[in-house]
Order: sequence, then C-alpha cells, then structure tokens
Amino acid sequence: IIVSEVEFMESGGGGSLAVGQFVSSEGGAKLPSFGDTHLSGMGRESRAQTLQRARLHINTLGQQLQMNRHCLDTALNFYKMALTKHLTRGRKSAHVIAACIYLVCRTEGTPHMLLDLSDLLQVNVYVLGRTFLVLARELCINAPAIDPCLYIPRFAQMLEFGDKNHDVAMTAMRLVQRMKRDEMHT
Repeated sequence: IIVSEVEFMESGGGGSLAVGQFVSSEGGAKLPSFGDTHLSGMGRESRAQTLQRARLHINTLGQQLQMNRHCLDTALNFYKMALTKHLTRGRKSAHVIAACIYLVCRTEGTPHMLLDLSDLLQVNVYVLGRTFLVLARELCINAPAIDPCLYIPRFAQMLEFGDKNHDVAMTAMRLVQRMKRDEMHT
C-alpha cells in the first residue's frame, strides 16, 4: 500500500524521526523536505536545464557532423542514461556529449570518427576516448568496431582524385575486402 502521508517515530534518545522517503521516477530516493519550501523542486528544474543544454549542444554538434534526427535523439537518450547513472559528475559536459554522439556513431554505423569530434571541440582525442570507453562500459552498450569501408568514399573525396575518384575508392574497397578475409581489417 502506498500512502502519501508523513509518519513520525520516536527515537531512543527521546527525539522524533520522519519515516519514509520520496521516490521519483527520474532518479533514486530523495530525502523528504519538510521546511525548505524555497528549495523544493530545485533538483528537477536543474535536471531539466541540464537536459535542455545537452539537447542544444547535441543538436549543434550533430548539425556540424550532418547527422540525422534519429541519431541526435539517440545521443540525447544516451546522455539521459549517463545522467541517471551519475556518469556526468566530474566530467566536462562537452566530453560526455561528444562521447554520447560517438556511441551513436558506433552503434548506428555512421562514417564519423572520434577524431572528428575531437577537432570540432578542440579537445584531446584520448580524453574523449577515455570518456567514451567509460560510458560504453557503464551503460552496457556494445559499440561494435566500425567497418573501414565506410570511410573510403569520404577520404577519396577529400584527396580530390578528380575523375579517378571512383576508381581509387573501388580499388581501396577491394583491398579492404581482401584484408577482411585475412582478418586484418580492424
């Protein structure tokens, strides 16, 4: 039976204690706040502001990387999971957001590298990599290795081979396919 009343109990020293706790769907148990009405709800508002800022940063980075709406929504969900498990504490929010976006890139198989996010944020790639590994492990998300064939058209385009662009990309694809057969592609 769930009741919404406060029960008081007498302690051994003659004092009284409040029994019970407030349980929120957003997180774990919270201690009851009886007299601090000026602070009530502050945690919820702060969480909403944090999520709003995260949504804005994810959308900004996602637009720069030309990611679709589904990927950005998934990245926000990963961020919410990290926030719920307190994985954002002690880490810069930009690093956690970038790691969430890279988690989506790995799970969805988009042709983005951690180095791309590192360049956008002007952050050491190893710092982002460490944050990514912690999130993947703690959130129990299997981030499969990216197929190197995804990057070939992108790099061939950047190298500007002109009318030979397609031929170079196809040769590189055949090389990678051959390396896959020998299990040396990753």
